[in-house]
Parts: sequence; C-alpha cells; structure tokens
Amino acid sequence: MEKIYTSLNKTIETLLVIIFSLLVIDVVWQVVSRYVVGQSSSFTEEFARFSLIWLTVLGAAYINGSKDGHLSMDFLLSKLPAAKKVRRQKVIQVLMALFALIIMVLGGGNLVYTTLTLGQISSALQIPLGFVYAIVPISGMMIIFFSIYNIRKLNF
Repeated sequence: MEKIYTSLNKTIETLLVIIFSLLVIDVVWQVVSRYVVGQSSSFTEEFARFSLIWLTVLGAAYINGSKDGHLSMDFLLSKLPAAKKVRRQKVIQVLMALFALIIMVLGGGNLVYTTLTLGQISSALQIPLGFVYAIVPISGMMIIFFSIYNIRKLNF
C-alpha cells in the first residue's frame, strides 16, 4: 500500500505542476493576444476555466493524501488528549471518505454519465464536458484511498 501511496502522490504532484504550467501559459497568451495582437483567442477563457476546475479538485485530493490535510478548523482537535485525538481523526477520515464516495464518486459519476449521454460539448474547445467533469469521481476515489491509508497509519 505504501508503494501505491507514494506513486499516486508523485503522479498527482506532476499532473498539478503540468496543469498549473498550462494555465499560466494560457492566461499569458490571453493577455498577449488581447493587448498586443488586438484580438483575443476564443479558446483561452474556456481552457483557463477547465484547468482551474482540474487544478482545484485534483489539488484537494493531493492535499488529503500528501499532507493529510483538508479544509478544517482544528482548534478543538488540538486541545484533545492524544488518545481522543486519534479516535477523532479516524472519525474525520471516515466522514471524508463517505463524503467523497457519495458526493464525488456517485454524484460526480452521475454527472459525467449524464453529460456524456446527452452529448454536451464545450463551446470553444469542442470537447465533451463529461471529460472535464471526470476529474470529480477520479479525485473522489483518490480521497477515499488516502482516507483509508490515513486510518491505517493512525492505527500504528
């Protein structure tokens, strides 16, 4: 499980760097084409929006995996004794896995299926929107894996 964890983290990290680099290049090109060339490219805004979606959702999975972090207020957790803190962290990881399963994997999978079935295509890039939304269930499965990994790590 440790090998999978390490390689998955490295893969996500590499993907995030690539997506962020493409986003920066896209936005720079949008500015250059608008102010230097005098004509804005039609695809840059849509590509930036889709890149930001992927960056955000994939980044949430990465933070949960590599940093064992998530959006939380841990003031009360830090005040607990060690034994209660471990139990509370396990409960948090289980709740995160359930959220990822219900909302991201099942709900996101339904969204991907629906948009692919209906044949929705993005206006500028002409790609199926299901491919854009596919990152939601994929990241949900990664969050579930990382939650299970974090729970196992707490047991030792």
